Amino acid sequence: VQLQACGGGLVQAGGSLRLSCAASGRTFSGYGMGWFRQAPGKERESVAAISYSGGSTYYSDSVKGRFTISRDNAKNAVYLQMNSLKPEDTALYYCAAGSSIAAVSRWGDYWGQGTQVTVSS
Repeated sequence: VQLQACGGGLVQAGGSLRLSCAASGRTFSGYGMGWFRQAPGKERESVAAISYSGGSTYYSDSVKGRFTISRDNAKNAVYLQMNSLKPEDTALYYCAAGSSIAAVSRWGDYWGQGTQVTVSS
């Protein structure tokens, strides 16, 4: 499956952004989907994940209550709504696909290119 992420940008602290990831190739609905981020000098970390049906979600403690992951299987797309953004959310954000929500909450089998999110204080 091929993934294409977009929607990053520069936003002030407290603002919002919505990331989108479009998928093509293999059956999208069969994959768990996730978002990861990597800040300069830091390891890539899992942010959120969603099951193939959309019925289950996972969030890291650092974004819980502020970020919402969703998917539209008819459009082969997954989204990350990011609210109340903080400077520490600044990172390159990647979408990923995996065999299940459990798997993709740890690491992806397929990766999109990153989209940069910068939050100014």
